[in-house]
Amino acid sequence: MVPLNRDQVLREAMRLVDDEGLDALSLRTLAARLGVQAPTLYWHVKNKAALVDALADAIMDEAIGAAPASDGGDAREWLLAALGQLRVALLRHRDGARVVAGARYSMRRGDFSELAMATLVAHGVDLHHARLLVLAGERYTVGWVLEEQSPAPDPPDIDVDALRARFPVVTRGITEYFSAGRTADDLFRDAARLVLHLPDETR
Repeated sequence: MVPLNRDQVLREAMRLVDDEGLDALSLRTLAARLGVQAPTLYWHVKNKAALVDALADAIMDEAIGAAPASDGGDAREWLLAALGQLRVALLRHRDGARVVAGARYSMRRGDFSELAMATLVAHGVDLHHARLLVLAGERYTVGWVLEEQSPAPDPPDIDVDALRARFPVVTRGITEYFSAGRTADDLFRDAARLVLHLPDETR
């Protein structure tokens, strides 16, 4: 029998989360899927928190690997593109945003922040502003995907006309935005542009 290694443990842990969600992740369940006893896993991950950190590292690896090369233009446009790739990486995995949000010691999340801040600073953004832009951008993206990945409850019985009467301005704004053929991806980018103080391209 080939000895179990850390990469196998992490791959199966990610498959477990993708199949059943983060709430199903436990060392006991993971061990059963791998055909070993739970104590065997302690050679590779010391506890569930460390396992979640490692899964977050793997997701952030995907985001960092897909981050665009800097072309010397507006660094905030580069950050917008990098955040878009972070969103893609989070969405690629069930509960991806919960995994990353719940990781306390993900070094690869730190690497993403370092890359983003270094790119901004190299393009003339002062350190203080770079830190705030990256922090706001990361938290905006993770929070956005947390909502995207939240399970939809059973729809209540809603009187659509009453809803429109109660929220006329909101209804008008939503209708106007999407009537131009925009998508949920456009909405993420357009709102992110406001967070990063980039020009509003919807006008």
